[in-house]
Amino acid sequence: MPKAKKQEYRVSGDEVLAKVKEIIREGNARRIILQNDKGKTLMEIPVTFAVIGAVVAPVLAAVGALAGILTNCRIVVEKK
Repeated sequence: MPKAKKQEYRVSGDEVLAKVKEIIREGNARRIILQNDKGKTLMEIPVTFAVIGAVVAPVLAAVGALAGILTNCRIVVEKK
């Protein structure tokens, strides 16, 4: 099985939610990992799970709440 390709974005706290929504819309991500500026994982979102209708809203609400306490963070995206 081929290894998943990873892409990384550095964003400020107020840009996190918009970037996560954009990544989900693109539809080619397997997992989204939110890390603080020290590299500690704060949240992992399996995108195949997140795209199931009613699940998207609570996941994005959690991302939005987390973004409110972050100044800078890293978004790591595992792609198909």
